[in-house]
Order: sequence, then C-alpha cells, then structure tokens
Amino acid sequence: MIRRTVLLAALVGAAGIASSSVFAQSTKLRIGVEGSYPPFSQISPDGKLTGFDIDIANAVCAELKAECTFVQQEWDGMIPALNAKKFDMIVASMSITEERKKAVDFSDPYYDVASRFVAKTGAFTEATPASLKGKKIVVLRNSPRAKFVQDTYKDSEVLLAGKEPEVYMELAAGRADIAFGSSVVSGEAFLKKPEGKGFGQVGPQVRLDSGGGGVGIAIRKSDGDLTAKVNAALKAIKANGTYKKLQDQYFDFDISGS
Repeated sequence: MIRRTVLLAALVGAAGIASSSVFAQSTKLRIGVEGSYPPFSQISPDGKLTGFDIDIANAVCAELKAECTFVQQEWDGMIPALNAKKFDMIVASMSITEERKKAVDFSDPYYDVASRFVAKTGAFTEATPASLKGKKIVVLRNSPRAKFVQDTYKDSEVLLAGKEPEVYMELAAGRADIAFGSSVVSGEAFLKKPEGKGFGQVGPQVRLDSGGGGVGIAIRKSDGDLTAKVNAALKAIKANGTYKKLQDQYFDFDISGS
C-alpha cells in the first residue's frame, strides 16, 4: 500500500457537490476495492476477493449493520469513481495525503506501514540518492512512493508500474535495478515467494512525509455522517478484539500504527 496519488485535476473535477448522505438514504453500501495488492486485496483461486482490506471492510459493514457489496476498480480511477457515485467508499490501502484530502474525506487510519527498497541480494548496501545515481528504480505510479522517488532520486531513472505486484515483476525480469514499495507487500507477496529468491530488502524502513498519516477509508465529502459512523466502527472493532484477530491472520506484528 501505505498506497498512492491520483492526478488532482481529475479528482477535484469529479468531486462535484452532492446533497444528503448515502448512509441516511440506505443501509446498502458499495465498497470500491482493487483486488491486486496482496496480502491486502487479491483474488483467490476460486474467484473471491480476499485480504486484510476486504476483511476490514466486512468488519466495518457488520458494525454498521449495512449490506455491503464490493466493486472492483482500477487504481488510477478510484477517487473519480467514488465521486461519480460508482461506490460509496474506498477500502483499498489508500494512503491519507493532503492532495487526496482536497477531493475526498478519510476515516481515521486503519493501518500504517513503512516503505522499503528491494534489490538483488548484494547489489546495493544502501539506497541513497548517490548510490542509486544512474540506476533504474521501479515504483507504483500515482502513489506517494512514486512522488518520493521522483523528488528524491533526481539522478536515477524512474520506471512506473501500474500495480504493486508489477513493481516486483519488473525487478525480477531485470528491467529495473531496484524497487521501492510497501515493506509488507514486498515481503509477503514477493520475497517469501519462489520468484523472490535471490532478492532482499535494502536500507532502513522509509516513512513518507505525505502530509497525512497511515491508510484510511475514503468517503465522499458530502457524506460526513458516513465518515463519522465508519470511524465509530473502526474504534469498535479495535476495542472488541476483531481488528487484532483479522490482523493476526496476515501479519506477525502490529500493523495498526498505534
């Protein structure tokens, strides 16, 4: 994830002005998800959406006593689709940033993890701008991580991938020298898999200063009462032990960021 930035012009243009809250109108909610960001969101062999994001969404819906359906959406169109009312909220490892907050509201963070560089074992001892001068860095496009790499590694060539798994596919195929992504996704979805053999994380964890903090559920600005109810639901699942139970199915550490 702590996942990603969409072009502001598209976001603000799609925001629009709506009237009453979706939650006031119905207990049926549609949730925008991606399905290609393991272990947070993925498609199982039997075609079902699974992952930590999906479980959190279901737990929030249970607290809200709402009937929820999932709507798969390509990452780049997430916020415009939300504001066009294709769905009512986004649960897709979306990092809270100042830029995104111009177009949507966010719930309180429901997780927070650092970023990490990944490369062939022994290829780099550090990942400083000097050590990566002239090297190809692959990163997820339209993300806070992409902005960080482009702003910080000005003497490197930046390659942009459409989905987080593609970041590591490009690295494994030799089309990039080093990758930058979620410390959790790189570890769980790449380094622990056969295709990640011979690769490792480089340098310390990186906490991005994106003006926000953590990953939240995105909601239309016109649906303020829904945002309040989602925040109450998140507090409830942390207090009653549901959050820890879900977290422990995927991670052996505290992902909450608290």
